[in-house]
Amino acid sequence: MKDPTSYDLKHRVTIEQPVETQGADGSVVQTWGVFVRCKAAINPLSGNEYFSAQAMQAEVSGRIWVRYVDARGVTPKMRVVWGDRTFEILSVIDYLERHKWLQLMVSEDV
Repeated sequence: MKDPTSYDLKHRVTIEQPVETQGADGSVVQTWGVFVRCKAAINPLSGNEYFSAQAMQAEVSGRIWVRYVDARGVTPKMRVVWGDRTFEILSVIDYLERHKWLQLMVSEDV
């Protein structure tokens, strides 16, 4: 795997978090709200990586790199939106535990 500093963060993405609001009838409705907008590198998994990921987690289809986000943290309950594409976050990895890069393992909603 390449070091994240070699990736070009050329994509503007929005990381969204679930937000519960109350509907007119009093019911609770889940919507999505902006957590952070940032630049990212979006990489589909290579063939070998894809098959390895399938053995560990059935739905991993790609990796998104972003600069580290503060202590509130990105979690697997969130999603990444890039243009008209939406990615479910399956896991969040603090690369080398240095609080500089986050590697998001994702599955694209189709």
